[in-house]
Formats: sequence, structure tokens, C-alpha cells
Amino acid sequence: MHSKKQTLQKYYVGIDVGSASVRAALVDDCGTVVAHADQPIQIWEPQPDHYEQSSADIWAACCSVTKKVICGVDAHQIRGVGFDATCSLVVLDKQFQPLAVNCEGQNYRNVIMWMDHRAVSQVERINATHHRVLDYVGGVMSVEMQPPKLLWIKDNLQEPCWKKAGYFFDLPDFLSWKATGVTARSLCTVVCKWTYTSDGGWDDSFWKMIGLEDLVKDKYEKIGNHVLSPGESVGKGLMPEAAEDLGLPAGIAVAASLIDAHAGGLGVIGADVKGHNLPCENQPITSRLAMICGTSSCHMGVSETPIFVPGVWGPYFSAMVPGLWLNEGGQSATGKLIDHVVRGHVAFPELQSKAAASAHSIYTYLNSHLDLIKRSLPVGFLTVDLHVWPDFHGNRSPLTDLTLKGMVVGLTLSRGLDELALIYLATIQAIALGTRHILETMEAAGHHINTLFLCGGLSKNPLFVQMHADITGKPVVLSKEVESVLVGAAILGACASGDFASIQEAMAKMGRIGRVVQPTHEHKRFYDKKYEVFLKLVEHQREYRSIMNSL
Repeated sequence: MHSKKQTLQKYYVGIDVGSASVRAALVDDCGTVVAHADQPIQIWEPQPDHYEQSSADIWAACCSVTKKVICGVDAHQIRGVGFDATCSLVVLDKQFQPLAVNCEGQNYRNVIMWMDHRAVSQVERINATHHRVLDYVGGVMSVEMQPPKLLWIKDNLQEPCWKKAGYFFDLPDFLSWKATGVTARSLCTVVCKWTYTSDGGWDDSFWKMIGLEDLVKDKYEKIGNHVLSPGESVGKGLMPEAAEDLGLPAGIAVAASLIDAHAGGLGVIGADVKGHNLPCENQPITSRLAMICGTSSCHMGVSETPIFVPGVWGPYFSAMVPGLWLNEGGQSATGKLIDHVVRGHVAFPELQSKAAASAHSIYTYLNSHLDLIKRSLPVGFLTVDLHVWPDFHGNRSPLTDLTLKGMVVGLTLSRGLDELALIYLATIQAIALGTRHILETMEAAGHHINTLFLCGGLSKNPLFVQMHADITGKPVVLSKEVESVLVGAAILGACASGDFASIQEAMAKMGRIGRVVQPTHEHKRFYDKKYEVFLKLVEHQREYRSIMNSL
């Protein structure tokens, strides 16, 4: 339903490209999501750890969902458009046509996804340089960043791709180019994923040292030599061709984009918390941590001065909130891990059947089932003998170890729904314990965080939220609008339109608190012990590996 006061209202369109779908929302200037729509996008996995997408498929989905959310609204009330997306790599030729990033030569598959881990040997070579730019990514570059992917293309697709490539875009920047025809890059993408620095720009010596001197020769035209701050207006706004594709008026403001996690951070971290009895009230925004929890999870903390945190990306200046330094921790598989564990269990068909019969989602049903089997115990205590190490896709933070594997300790021969519910619970706890590990590392380096702000798909799961509160010992704030990433994208459009004087002003007005979940302090001793076991698991895994490597 659209607002009845349309004639008085200003609207903004936020478009979010996630891993598996594109979403759009029509958002008013108070941060209310008036309409939203989503559409799945394709993912190809031609071989293990290779994940690819199509920029044409992604743009078509952007157009489809945008037309849905603006239906019935006077287009002249729409003041701006903001994009966010995963930090995937888009490759185009010199005529802006898609180029294959695969050995099969399928040009429509021209996107290497953020979660693609094909460039392991390339990132090892980069990290062996110990170049100074690595200080700004926690000391060790991730395989999920763009330099190793570029190096992989040069090493493996020299003739069909590298030599023909005209432009390498981060996906958020591809979208703003597609909308405006301007090849400017966002400070967020180039600083966080490409080693650009806000004060010094590109470092020629780094690209030459890793074997990508080709990019230096053309003054970085292929990867961006015009950089804008997130929320800054791009070019002359929406160009006619894109306007027709999206169903919007030509010329409306288009904002320099953000990575999806950063848009989520923007949508929640600046909310007014007065009257909620939170420890961050009357404290600077630096006391807050934004967690964006979906397929993967990102942990975004800001500071007034640069803080170098081992194993945590950053510090990045003005990459999310202008004027503040950003540190970004992360877990490469969270929602994807929960889904993997649950769907791979032998009792999953039974779960699926019973959930359908009760007209509930499988996760709502599992949460209810845990309440049934807990008896007199708190739900979390059911895993006293069951422990999970959650790095089934390697560790992004704070250990920065791609080679780590998942672990489960405490399995039995039981195969029923009770056991599925328990492994589901233990997996959620493991993800929350991983968050505690990241938090403690950030705090040891100089951050002072007392409140978590959660958004993303997993924040809709009350068990996931409560476990994060209990295990970290910190209150969790949930936004009034569950689609905080879309609100963050809309905030960009609002700033580009000129309706707000700053990102901070828009954040305070458009990001709103919905609910606060407090930790259960009497459970602290149990989770302290779980955390001890959690840290022992990785110690043992490294011991086992050391033994086997001695062969």
C-alpha cells in the first residue's frame, strides 16, 4: 500500500543487489519503506570455489523490481536513486560489452562473485610482498578482494579477457555507470576492495610489485581515476536510456554507491536511540557496531582516528560514514552455513514436511521445536556437549585463514528432528561466538563498543538475535524497518538529491529503532565456557594440520 499523502511526500528509490537476488524499495524521507520488491538472479558454479554472475541479468532484475515499487506513484515525487551491491568484480571490454571470466568463453558470465575463492595462489603472492597497502586490510589481503581476482584473470585468461578488457568495475560502480554513463567509482569500493587510499589515491608501487603494472600505464582508467564520495551526485543524473529501463524520469539524482554491507551499516548505525536505555545513548557513534547478517556477515565499527586491527579490514577513511574511519570484520558464510547444515541433514525432509503442514518457515519451526525439547533448561544450554567451528568457507576475521575448515564435536548416531534442531542451534551459537571473537579483537586494538545494531535477513530470526546478545553480553538493536540495507541505499539517493545537508543528517532521520534485545546476564558463565571450547577447536585443528603436514 502506498502512502495517501503522496502529493506532500518526497520519495527515494534504494536498489540492493545481494548474492542471490535484487531488491528495490520506495522509501520516504522519514525512512519508511512504502513499497518493496525482489527478484532472484542467477549464480553459476562451474567448479568448486568459482562463483559467477551476469551483469546483464543483474541490470534486468534492477529494472524489473524498480518498476514494481514505483507503480502508482507520481514519478516527479521521486527525488533520487541509490545503489548498493556485493563487492563482486564486473569485466567489460573497451566497448562496454561483457567479457567472459571463465575458461568456457561464455561472455554473459562476466562477474566474479565476492565469495569466489579461485585466486588463492594469487592472494598468497600478494601477501608475500608485505607491501604497505596491506596495513589497511588487517595486514593480510583477502581472496575476496579485487587485486587477486585481477591477477587471476591475467594469469589464466590473458588472451580472451585480460588483453581485451576495457573496464573492471566493482558491482556497485557498474550500477551507477549503467544508470548515468559516468565511469566514476565510489570511494567506498575502491578504498575497501582495491587498495585506494583517500589521501594518496592509487599506489603505483603496489600494482607494479604484484605484476599488474598494465593498470598503471593507462593512468588507472580501467579501474577508476575519478572517485566520488558515497551519496555524492553522479554526473547529470539518470540518463535517458537507463531512465526508460527503470521506469523513472531522466535526470533525477543518482548517488555514488556503496557496498551492500556498508549500506546496511548506513541504514542502522546512526539511528536516534534516546529513550531506549541503551549504553550507547549520549555516547558517540563510535560506541556502536553495525552487523549486516545475510549470506555472510559483516561487522562495521567506526572511529575518529585510525585503528589498525590485526585480521580486520581497514581502517578506511570515509568509506561508510564521512569523516570517520571504518574497520570491517566479517564471516564468509553465515546464512549460507545455516542453510547448508540444515538442508544437508538426513532429517531435513521431515522438517520440511512438518513446517509446511504448520504453515511456518523451516527456521520458525526449528525455533519452536527447540522450545519443546528444552524442558526446564534455557534453550542455549541444550548444546553443552555439541560444539561447532563455523569456518566451512575459511576464516575472514580475525584469523584471516582461508584454509580453516568447519568442525563439529559431539555427534551421535541419532538422526532425528531433535538432532537437526540441536546442530542448527549449535551452528547459530558458533556464528555468535565468531562475532565475539571479532569484537574482542577490535576492542583489544582500541575500539570501545557497547551496543550491536543488527540488520539483514538473519536479524529476522529471534534465536539468532538472542544468541548474539547472550554470547557477546551486549544489547542488540533492531531497526524499525527490517530492510535496513534498502534504507541505506535510499539514504544515498536522498543525499544526492540535495534534500539532506549530509549523510549524518539523513542517517539520523531515516534510520529508526524498532526493538531492543537485551542479553540474559545470568547465562554469562555458560557462554564464557562455550567460548573457551570455541577457541580450543581452532587450536586443535591447527595441531592436527601440523601433524599431517609433517608427513
